[in-house]
Amino acid sequence: MNLNALARRYAAAGWRHRWKALLLAWLICLPGWAAVYLMPNQFKANARVYADPEALLGTLLRGLAVNSSPATQVDMLQRTLLSRPNLERVIAKTDLDLRVFDAASRESLLNGLAKSIRIIPQTRQLFQIEYTDSDPRLAYSVVQTVVALFLESAATSDRQQMRSASNFLNQQIGAYEVQLREAEQRRAEFMVRYVDILPSAQLGGASKLEQARQKVIDLRGQMQDATLRREVLRQQLDATPQTMAEVQGVTGGGNPRLAEAERQLRELRLSLTDQHPAVVAQRAIIAEIRAGGGGSAAPAPRQPSGTQRGGLPNPIYEQLRIRLVDQDGVVASLERQLRDETADVERLERLSRAAPHVAAEMQNIDRDYGIIRKNYEELLGRRESLQLADAARNESDRMRIEVVEPPLLPTVPVGPNRVLFSAGVLVAGLGAGAVLVFLLIQLDRGFYTTHDLRTLGLPVLGGISSALAPKRQVAAAIVFVGGIALLLVTFGAVLAGGPTLVARLPALVAKLVT
Repeated sequence: MNLNALARRYAAAGWRHRWKALLLAWLICLPGWAAVYLMPNQFKANARVYADPEALLGTLLRGLAVNSSPATQVDMLQRTLLSRPNLERVIAKTDLDLRVFDAASRESLLNGLAKSIRIIPQTRQLFQIEYTDSDPRLAYSVVQTVVALFLESAATSDRQQMRSASNFLNQQIGAYEVQLREAEQRRAEFMVRYVDILPSAQLGGASKLEQARQKVIDLRGQMQDATLRREVLRQQLDATPQTMAEVQGVTGGGNPRLAEAERQLRELRLSLTDQHPAVVAQRAIIAEIRAGGGGSAAPAPRQPSGTQRGGLPNPIYEQLRIRLVDQDGVVASLERQLRDETADVERLERLSRAAPHVAAEMQNIDRDYGIIRKNYEELLGRRESLQLADAARNESDRMRIEVVEPPLLPTVPVGPNRVLFSAGVLVAGLGAGAVLVFLLIQLDRGFYTTHDLRTLGLPVLGGISSALAPKRQVAAAIVFVGGIALLLVTFGAVLAGGPTLVARLPALVAKLVT
């Protein structure tokens, strides 16, 4: 069968079933439009809330006190606002509890509220709370209650967080205090047990063994210096006469300036070397005095000790002898101290070799003590910051929340969209009629063209035209088109007349049928 014949057959069969399709369209459209306009109106109430997480106090406290991250707090409030306990409070404070009959209806109402109450962020600080219901007063009451809950939650949330954080910090500080005392006790007992070989803060971080070794080194250096000074004094004592030449006459041949210069030279040589500039200068002075004729007589020969014959006792010799005796005492004292310190070093070294694990164990104890002390001090600092932030919050709000646009009682419904639904019903009715015609064509076994007869395998001589009068065919077409037009007019009237027309639809249909 070619496409032309197939089209003629579908057109003929569809025209035969046109009244069924038209009737089905009317049966779908009329109840559908009635249902659309019987749908209850939906009223939407909304409110806009502004939350400023960066209030002036928060800016001042940044870096000084604990920051509870107000931006995160706002997000948390938005997420927890529609929690089940809050929804229960909304039901209790509004007339929604009149819709609760049993546990199932309550659960259904809670689920519906969670979906119907919407929190829409508009900016970072501004967001909108809205709720839609068939009762305008109930919609207004729900939004007003949700806004009140939000403000209440914002006022109490930060305080609850402060209280929880304070309790947690106090518990942790108490636990760390016990651990810190135990660590201090272990550390003190260990240091008392090995006080001789452990570093001490009183010794500048050094141990007694290190201090003793350093003292031995110092004593050896002092010993060398004292021995050297004693040898120098012995040499000077051997070179100094025990007596001085006797003065001849009253005036004598001696020069007091020369004697004084020689005395100063001797005193300089006691502490300085012969190459020192002061010694060289003093020698030049003596040479100048002698060159000027101030020389003295040759000194008398040295007398044996214990005799005063031939001269006077030399005071310089007596001073040198006394200093030599004192230096011998210093050397003897240093030798004794060196022996004692060397013995102490040997004792401490034996003790250190006998306990090689002490240093490693002390490091472990110090590490544990340092970690516990650091955590304890950090917790104390956080508690102080928390107290500062809490005191500041008592004077001012950490986060400023304002209701920019309070909820109003809605008077104009926002839904349902009856125009859209009515158009959908019309499309559904016409589509259902077209689908019905298509199905009836598929089930129709009648013959509408000569091609249908030829498919039976019988010879077909030709065909005759319809026996119906053309006027009747035109009249039937006009009635069918009129039925579709009336359906469209009814659709327009439904859109224009609204619920009043819907109420009169049954009477209009009855009149049309009759």
